[in-house]
Amino acid sequence: MTSKTQTEPTVALGTWAWGDSGEGDGYFGSRLTADGLREVVEKAQANGFTLWDTAVVYGMGHSETVLAQALEGYDRGEYQLSTKFTPQAAGDGGDPVAEMLEQSLDRLRTEYVDLYWIHNPADVARWTPQLIPLLQSGKIRQVGVSNHNLEQIALADEILGEAGFRVEAVQNHYSLLYRGSERAGILDHCRENDVRFFAYMVLEQGALTGRYGVAHPLPAGTNRAAAYNDVLPKLQALTERMRAIGADRGASAADVATAWAITKGTTPIIGVTKADYIDGLVRARGIELADEEIAELEALADATGVDTRGWWEQAM
Repeated sequence: MTSKTQTEPTVALGTWAWGDSGEGDGYFGSRLTADGLREVVEKAQANGFTLWDTAVVYGMGHSETVLAQALEGYDRGEYQLSTKFTPQAAGDGGDPVAEMLEQSLDRLRTEYVDLYWIHNPADVARWTPQLIPLLQSGKIRQVGVSNHNLEQIALADEILGEAGFRVEAVQNHYSLLYRGSERAGILDHCRENDVRFFAYMVLEQGALTGRYGVAHPLPAGTNRAAAYNDVLPKLQALTERMRAIGADRGASAADVATAWAITKGTTPIIGVTKADYIDGLVRARGIELADEEIAELEALADATGVDTRGWWEQAM
């Protein structure tokens, strides 16, 4: 993997939950305010977490809009923006990728995005070529692919390569509970080809933070509660061990999950809705896990028998 410099933060910041309106329970059950998100931005930027990951489909533009508002006043060179083209949300115009990008640029109040992703591999051969003129124009600095398997990554790379570009990053679901990309050789591929691997759902939408359990389930009525509350009893041994490993370092179970992803050579994308979450990222960045701790955590995770592959994900 490339070394993490100032321009490549150790952790990327996810704004999926920022797509919630903040007025109701929303997908995540988060109540968000402009002042609260501004506090998140200020603390993150001050601590070197300057890469912000969003997407059109996070609240159908709402996440991009509120992210731009929260970043107002910062020089464009002080932060990086990562957003996505989602094939299923494409319009029926003559150039759907360029049209969706223009809408994102408008909402994000910027002339370019640092990293633009094909959100899923609906039709790699159809959508990937449409990125090339956007790279050539400078409206996109780099291209990544999300939820792609090795064959699809290779095809996208081949298409971009004909114009002198390449797949610079891969973003897949990767956590202690879901290591499909590792088992399929995608992490090895990225390491060998100097491609950044971004891990999303490292905390499994809160289920691996140690904050939730049988007595304290995820917020009722939310999608994540429906997905995880039934399996929380199976995660208890794992989260207790994570909590213990963290306690030795003045850190939380969530910090340990994040540190594990960093130790595995990935850039975790961690959702941030509160300023104090940044403190955990600072701690995670400084944690060095021993090989035996990593092996123990992975064995406990495997023993849960839990499969957290999302409905949108293909098997890797």
